[in-house]
Amino acid sequence: MDINAFFDAEFDEHLDLVDKTREATRAPFAKLVSICTNALNEGNKLLFFGNGGSAADAQHIATEFTVRYINDRRALPAIALTTDCSALTAIGNDFGFDYLFSRQIEALGRPGDIAIGISTSGNSKNVNLGLEKAREIGLVATGWTGKTGGAMVDLCDPLMIVPSNTTARIQEMHIQIGQMLVGALEHTLGLTKA
Repeated sequence: MDINAFFDAEFDEHLDLVDKTREATRAPFAKLVSICTNALNEGNKLLFFGNGGSAADAQHIATEFTVRYINDRRALPAIALTTDCSALTAIGNDFGFDYLFSRQIEALGRPGDIAIGISTSGNSKNVNLGLEKAREIGLVATGWTGKTGGAMVDLCDPLMIVPSNTTARIQEMHIQIGQMLVGALEHTLGLTKA
């Protein structure tokens, strides 16, 4: 293996996807910022969820909201539905893994909240059942995915589809989108320092 060639190829693939993602997600990102701004201004919260690396992304971004992103400011209400091991194991044991997120959304979600499902394929059954439950009880169902969007295409508005089939590259774009969302909302909510 030529480590330098590998190194360069990984960066080249990433950089190529940055430009493609910029164009593919510009309009849905603007819509997401708008609906999240309205929701937070009305006292609602953001619920993030996904599996594996997407679970880690959910936790990372929810933390940026509740703690801070760049500057100190008031805490913003965001929850990662991937962190309560007692709830996750009880739901998995009693109802099945497919219901990890829908059950928590039923318990914690309120009309006007924003559900943000994260799945690199768009076909994670537990994420999609969570989005279905969100819509059923009056939350705004949104999502971040990759590839062709999978089943999330019919469940989310807005939906940000990273135009790649490579899971690692999709996840890299998801974390960038997530951090950009925090930064944009700090601006739209008037929480940035002059």
